[in-house]
Amino acid sequence: MAKYKCTICDYIYDEAIGDPERGVKPGTKFDDIPDSWTCPLCGAGKDKFILVQ
Repeated sequence: MAKYKCTICDYIYDEAIGDPERGVKPGTKFDDIPDSWTCPLCGAGKDKFILVQ
């Protein structure tokens, strides 16, 4: 499972954890998250995330 970092606020999206509070189940690959999903901390779009692992 990979991790992606928000380049605005450094939030880490971990595919193993997902974002269950916002409807993204654990194990969800970053590419499979809907494009409407935004960073839970700063609201940045998926295009502001980079692969870190």
